[in-house]
Amino acid sequence: MSVATVWGARPDEVAGRYACDDEAADHPVRLLRAVDVAAPADVAFAWLCQLRLAPYSYGLLDNGGRRSPRTRTVDPADLVPGTTMMQIFALTSVVPGEHLTMRIVDRRALAVFGPVTVTYAVHADGPDRSRYVAVLRIGSPQRGRLVSVGRGLLAWGDLVMMRKQLLTLAALAGREAREEQGAR
Repeated sequence: MSVATVWGARPDEVAGRYACDDEAADHPVRLLRAVDVAAPADVAFAWLCQLRLAPYSYGLLDNGGRRSPRTRTVDPADLVPGTTMMQIFALTSVVPGEHLTMRIVDRRALAVFGPVTVTYAVHADGPDRSRYVAVLRIGSPQRGRLVSVGRGLLAWGDLVMMRKQLLTLAALAGREAREEQGAR
């Protein structure tokens, strides 16, 4: 396994089964990314729900030059299958407090990357700590050179983008947890 395939994930997280593993079992490529979150799992999950609004990565590249919101506004209870996430995904399943699973539905993104299904999971990791684990399942290219090139770069490009995304969400969740502790 290379760092492009697995970044930050523990052996038990790599061996684990996630919703995308069942929803996209025929997608041969599996990538994992994981980070520590200095916040309880419920706060961390609430920040994952913000992916409904923006990608929380590099705004110039994936959010039309806009910075992703730094205050939490999405109510986790409002997320249901079919909800648009990060402008190019549709939510396929949600287990409140545990995971969001989504797949690319945007035609342009499908043309570049082919079918992609991703689960964002949150796991408690001790008192007031948690982990984000993101698992991507990538399907076989349908046709065309653009899909082949996109898939060839996807693991490394995704590592750069998702690393930024997970670290940003972890920092925002950690900030909220510190603010809540300070208010007590």
